[in-house]
Amino acid sequence: MMAAVFATMTLALIVGWFSRPRVAIGLAVLCLLLAIKLFLFEIYSPETGFRMPWIQTEFVVAPRRGA
Repeated sequence: MMAAVFATMTLALIVGWFSRPRVAIGLAVLCLLLAIKLFLFEIYSPETGFRMPWIQTEFVVAPRRGA
C-alpha cells in the first residue's frame, strides 16, 4: 500500500513537470487520500478500536517506597 502512495506522488510530480496542473493536483489529492487510508488501516485494531501503540497514554500508579 505504501508503494501505491509513493507511486501516486511520483506520478503527480512527473505529470506536474510536464505542465498538466489539473491532473497533477488530482493525483496529489489521490495520494493524500491513499495515505490517510493507510494510516487508518495501520492504527485500527478490532480488539481495542483505534490505538497508536507508539503513544502510551495509560496511567500507571507506581507503588510507594517504604510503606
